[in-house]
Amino acid sequence: MSQLAHRIYITTLSSIVILTFFILLFKGVPYYSTSIEERFYHPDHNLFKPSGMFGHGLGIVGTLLIIIGVFGYQARKKFKSWARLGRLKYWLEFHIFLCSLGPVMILFHTAFKFGGIVSISFWSMVAVVASGIIGRFIYVQIPRTISGRELSMNEVKAMKADLGELLKGQYRLNEESYKLVLEAVDVNRQKFGTNLFSSMFNKYLEDKKTLRQVKTTLRKNGVAGSDVRKVSKLVNNELTLNNRIERLATMQKLFKYWHVAHLPFALIMLVIMVIHVGITLAMGARWVF
Repeated sequence: MSQLAHRIYITTLSSIVILTFFILLFKGVPYYSTSIEERFYHPDHNLFKPSGMFGHGLGIVGTLLIIIGVFGYQARKKFKSWARLGRLKYWLEFHIFLCSLGPVMILFHTAFKFGGIVSISFWSMVAVVASGIIGRFIYVQIPRTISGRELSMNEVKAMKADLGELLKGQYRLNEESYKLVLEAVDVNRQKFGTNLFSSMFNKYLEDKKTLRQVKTTLRKNGVAGSDVRKVSKLVNNELTLNNRIERLATMQKLFKYWHVAHLPFALIMLVIMVIHVGITLAMGARWVF
């Protein structure tokens, strides 16, 4: 999948989740905005209540999406024969999509009324979604192979090209431009703070400023526009690799700790969800079946 196709893919999945939320909200806001005590008398109560035709349907579809998202991704990781069905990265993204869309539907299935044992499952689901967003952020910070395997520190360092030789061999830069580019990517002059998230944000702003300075200086020294873009891309890649090398060990530790928090909430959610569905069926509640 090309970079453009991947962006379209991610944008499409994100748009579906956002649009679904606002469509469901728009469709049911007169009912959801009514107080719990007065909903029984609302003309759409039989439609939007959790056991209603619309509300019940959202619960069923949302549950199926979560189950498919969780077990489909786990199967892709476990069974080597599934490797030919696509990169693990894309499966993870689709897992996040299904496990975001499903909770949105379940939120409207509850009609914003939480109570009893189901509330534990709901808030566990919220914790799973929130931790999933954090986990996705940590995941993309760790360099990986095309197949999704984590790269070791030595493998990441091996990805760094000899930028000086590359610049000399392919681009006609004067001495000032050449020194500026090498200074910009010199890891010894780059400052990495002790606070991880503030450090990442400050470093992001600093790297953007460095790239602007490189582009400005290259243009002032008469470097062709196409070469400015290519050299800037090389500088950006080098800065990114420096950042990832610096934070690799920290991110790997965070990812292990993240699993400790994410998996228990997911298990609680799934167990109570199964109990809820079982009790619903035992009580004789049916949808269109």
